[in-house]
Amino acid sequence: MLRTMSCAALLLATFACSAAEAVPGDANTLTVLSSGGIMGAIREVAPAYQKKCGVKLNVLAAPSMGDTPQAIPNRLAKGEDADVVLMVGSALDTLVADGQAEKASRVDLGKSFIAMAVRQGEPTPDISTMQNLRKVLVESKSVAYSDSASGVYLSKTLFPRMQLGSAFDAKAHMIPAEPVGAVVARGQAQIGFQQLSELKPVPGISIVGLIPAEAQKMTMYSGAMVSKSQHQAAAKALLEYLASPQADAAIKTSGLSPLPHHAS
Repeated sequence: MLRTMSCAALLLATFACSAAEAVPGDANTLTVLSSGGIMGAIREVAPAYQKKCGVKLNVLAAPSMGDTPQAIPNRLAKGEDADVVLMVGSALDTLVADGQAEKASRVDLGKSFIAMAVRQGEPTPDISTMQNLRKVLVESKSVAYSDSASGVYLSKTLFPRMQLGSAFDAKAHMIPAEPVGAVVARGQAQIGFQQLSELKPVPGISIVGLIPAEAQKMTMYSGAMVSKSQHQAAAKALLEYLASPQADAAIKTSGLSPLPHHAS
């Protein structure tokens, strides 16, 4: 349930929509490049936001990082038109430092945690302890993980720390430019790891649960206005809305944890 908005927050949301409505005619469309981890939240928010503020959202899937042409940094480097980026906070900081995203518009939107999935109908193993997780990893036939923040952490930090051996290395694979859940659903990997919010929308899988706290790494998802946006007032208004209590339900439903709101 949405938390009750303070008067200040309500005024802010009203002002945000007023600013968005000030964009004239055909320019009243925002292009949003969204990482998979926060895609569920923006898609959930979009219909109500468009109706309330009269601004159309053209939401395009784009990884926060990686070598694929679809990745947000690569799209912006090519000069692709965009107004707002929603992505892993650390990757967004790089865009801000490079001048690709507006620092003053940057907002943190939700915390994400790593989960494991299996193909729908397959047994769901117990991964509630480090010992159990290690057993599942060693005994699995194939393992998939993403090429984004969670996968980099798993492959570079967690798996080496667990000393799983060369046999594990041979069966564990990073998946570029595709949801890990889709690979698991097709049966091309027995188990898969990705942010919970990225696994939730994928059909054909069962989410086993979050990996243990001792193995976990929180990823912050954030947003900012693209520096070259032609619709700056509307872009800032959308970001203010996403960071307000009005968006909390959508953020939580997507698998992210909303951030506290401080009364001003």
